[in-house]
Amino acid sequence: MLSHEDNELLCRIEGDAPMGKIMRSHWMPACLSEQVPEIDGKPIRVRLLGENLVAFRDSDGRVGVVDEKCPHRKASMALGRNEECGLRCLYHGWKIDVDGNVVEMPSEPAESKLADKVKVKAYKTHEAAGFIWVYMGDQSEVPAFEPPVFQPESNTKISIGKAIINCNWAQILEGAIDSAHSSTLHSTDMVPARKTNAEADESLWYRPSTDRAPRLQIETTPFGFRYAAIRRPIKDAKTHDYVRTTLFIAPHTVQIPPNNRYNIAIVHVPIDDTHTAFHFIAWGNPETTPDTESWRKFLALQVGIDVDESFNRFNNYEKNYGQDRIIMKTGESFTGIRGIPNQDVAMWETMGPIADRSEDRLGASDLAIVEFRRQMVRAAKSVVEGGPVIGTDEPRVAYSKLKSFEGIVPKGTEWRAIGRAPGESELAETEATNA
Repeated sequence: MLSHEDNELLCRIEGDAPMGKIMRSHWMPACLSEQVPEIDGKPIRVRLLGENLVAFRDSDGRVGVVDEKCPHRKASMALGRNEECGLRCLYHGWKIDVDGNVVEMPSEPAESKLADKVKVKAYKTHEAAGFIWVYMGDQSEVPAFEPPVFQPESNTKISIGKAIINCNWAQILEGAIDSAHSSTLHSTDMVPARKTNAEADESLWYRPSTDRAPRLQIETTPFGFRYAAIRRPIKDAKTHDYVRTTLFIAPHTVQIPPNNRYNIAIVHVPIDDTHTAFHFIAWGNPETTPDTESWRKFLALQVGIDVDESFNRFNNYEKNYGQDRIIMKTGESFTGIRGIPNQDVAMWETMGPIADRSEDRLGASDLAIVEFRRQMVRAAKSVVEGGPVIGTDEPRVAYSKLKSFEGIVPKGTEWRAIGRAPGESELAETEATNA
């Protein structure tokens, strides 16, 4: 469990919060590229780290992310006209470009120099891997964009499911690094099978284990940590282990174990202290990775069916997340909730907008949760003291040498050597438990 003070450090990201400073020191997804697809098209509202912004694609195809409020009289630029390389306010016609320059002031005299004195808050952007990325730190010292873990090659196939979640980012990320819950919460969708590896089809994920109590072991890294969840396999349990390794890439990305068709990553973007943009990503071989619509159908996150065009879910707390008690009784579904992410959302949101970790009672299966909290609270305290920001020392170099893994291996196999580039030594001292 955490003290109230440490829980605040972990969760709060608005204003001058230390965790917000950590987030601002990394490139973050602002929105999906598909949300601003059209040159001179509809601008969209974007809220990040408690700031209200607007994103738009200009006449040259560049994407701007700027303050939603017009600098003149604070009307919303989300209602503005997107034309001729700028976003024009409807009120008095002031026009702002993607760099935050006021390029036209038709309501001012022609000889006015006011435009030279006005600058709108604008963040540097980069488009890659299906996202519009934004850097919200010091705009005079913007680091080079590094491709995310789910885009190892420029032509990697990527499919993204997205949903807006009504709770704090940290309790959502803790769900992504919690290997033990999947055997219960997702038991309808992740089913045991006598196979040699995890497999997937259009409707189910299959695992070669019935073990619900994994043994966890952790290796700390320069970018966060990775851990192994070790289970008994269905076949050859006396001589083999089933091992699944997961990477936490600070501050907001998790690479979970793959299956036979595609890899999986999850990105958690804090909207504000009590809302989060959640992205569930399939990536890999273009022949076996599902297309975007098929992936969203599998996740029950289809636009117009499960979420609206802004990715707000139709089945929310008030609707009990669409839970069907009849199929629970018949055994068709353990939770009665359709879609792996929606099952998770029901757990995350019902913890409250910000979970009170001072009342947690953690067990052996929560080792990764404990490590996440320890690392990120320590990282926040380091920022307060003027120390370096976690994950900013060559993060790409570090995590590109590792990958998540799943498979049945002979007992005694050193899992830390699995998923490591040939010739790479261990990245840090290892913390482990056999509980």
